[in-house]
Amino acid sequence: MPPGKLRVVITYLEMTSPPTAPKPRPPVEKLALLRAERPTVSFYRYLYNTVGEPWLWVDRRKLDDAALTAIIHDPKVEIAVLYVGGVPAGFAELDRRRGTAVDLSYFGMIPEFVGMRLGPFLLGCAIDAAWKGGAGKVTVNTCTLDHPKALRLYQRAGFTPVRQDVRIADDPRVTGLIPLDAAPQHPIVTS
Repeated sequence: MPPGKLRVVITYLEMTSPPTAPKPRPPVEKLALLRAERPTVSFYRYLYNTVGEPWLWVDRRKLDDAALTAIIHDPKVEIAVLYVGGVPAGFAELDRRRGTAVDLSYFGMIPEFVGMRLGPFLLGCAIDAAWKGGAGKVTVNTCTLDHPKALRLYQRAGFTPVRQDVRIADDPRVTGLIPLDAAPQHPIVTS
């Protein structure tokens, strides 16, 4: 791999009918799932950056505040935040801007809440919201930089892989978009 680059395999998945299995039960007490209506950019960036930093999420980091506000305030974009004991634990973002195909554009847990079985619960809630909102199909993608169990989680929830792409991307730790010490599970190639 060239210095400062990452090889990323992206898997695109879709669900063409609502799942028949029951939605996962809440794994802990004191849960709240709230829709963030017109969230502030600072709150959204907190969620996106905190959830995404270990997995090198950068697309929204590249946007200025005006461009990001246009997306997260669009009435066809829904952001649901999962709280545990009043503390944000993760979020799911549904994008309905492509007609009846609803994209689960972002989904993840804040690192301190990973491993508590909250992810399957939040994913089930997001899928349910997509279908209840009139989805003709639900799409999502994951990549080799994401949590190693992400692909299996989506498949267990009822998504089916439909294609894969391989891309060579700039390492955001080398470009400065993410701190150098972030995401130790992804080795940095510098020379």
